[in-house]
Amino acid sequence: MNSRGESPRAHEQSTARNAAIDLLRGLSILLVVVHHVALRIPLKGGWLETLLPRSLLNAIAYNGYEAVFLFFVISGFLITGNALERWGSLANIDLRAFYVRRGARILPCLVLLMLVLSTLHLTDTAYFTIEREGQSLPRALLAVFALHLNWYEGMTGYLPGNWDVLWSLSIEEVFYLGFPLLCLLLRRQSVLLVALCLFALSLPITRAALAGNEIWQEKAYLPGMAAIATGVMAALIAHRTGVIDRWMRRAMCVAGVLGIACNLLFGSVLWPLIGNGLMLVLTLSAGLLLIALHRDVAAAPRGTRWLASMGRLSYEIYLTHMFIVFAAVALYRTTVADPRFGFLWYAPIVLSCWLLGAILAHVWSIPCDRALRARWLKPATAAVRRPDGAATLR
Repeated sequence: MNSRGESPRAHEQSTARNAAIDLLRGLSILLVVVHHVALRIPLKGGWLETLLPRSLLNAIAYNGYEAVFLFFVISGFLITGNALERWGSLANIDLRAFYVRRGARILPCLVLLMLVLSTLHLTDTAYFTIEREGQSLPRALLAVFALHLNWYEGMTGYLPGNWDVLWSLSIEEVFYLGFPLLCLLLRRQSVLLVALCLFALSLPITRAALAGNEIWQEKAYLPGMAAIATGVMAALIAHRTGVIDRWMRRAMCVAGVLGIACNLLFGSVLWPLIGNGLMLVLTLSAGLLLIALHRDVAAAPRGTRWLASMGRLSYEIYLTHMFIVFAAVALYRTTVADPRFGFLWYAPIVLSCWLLGAILAHVWSIPCDRALRARWLKPATAAVRRPDGAATLR
């Protein structure tokens, strides 16, 4: 038995990789990749439009932003769940260990990406050069490492695509800088839950308050943090409730899936009715689904393991997928490809994004993660399995 009264087998199951959550993460990164392709190789007007309803095509092509908020919820859930498994209570978080783990996971890939992007900018490479008035390479680098690239874009405009995706990392890592401090300050879980609930429910209000700046409304700290808070709250509820009755679990799964599906498929119809409340429906549905799935350690169903693999590699894919997208778009534009069959480019692009992410993970990020933990954590804690938690879309 461990300190929580669980048998070794039960504890092993609680820390095993969750294929269902990997699938949800995989769906998130897939929607992001497809969205960035669809902005440049449209599905509209193509052959697929003769087979599929417009609402489904829009759901496939234009839900990248919603996918990031899905991942915010997943990130909050997984990192909180790992902290609870590791320390038993959020009031017992080891600040140094928490920050070392975040740094070991985030920084190796981020530093490498900045080196590559800086080189591409300095060599005036198409798609990678920072050219907008008021922007510069040193200022963009500062925005990335000082975790305010989202604000920087809100004030100066969009950066090139490989830089732009880092807006969500700024939101997430600012949250995780303050999160353990808040846990230690409040200490009582009931008080923390109330604070998280209020924060989570604030999402429509904070988005509506920023309507004057389209970029900042999408990339501001508070709406994204509200989504992460939803995931944290869901993890605390799941930790307290333990095993859920089978029928209740099924009902929660159905409700969660329906909420997410309605948002992704019928967002344009629902938006005039509930406005920014639509994003709250998305995050709360994701939180409900995660509570229902949190003890599901079964393998991914046959035919979906590729999507679960994308979920496991989502951080690496998120940081690097624009390299593949830009290369594919450049090739597409230099050929005499028929726009009606542009959809045929999507599968090779997704596969290439997965392959690049897998290479980066196995050659660089996983070895660096392990080395940094071995160097900066005590042996007992450094030996704990690599977390299932995520930074931006990982």
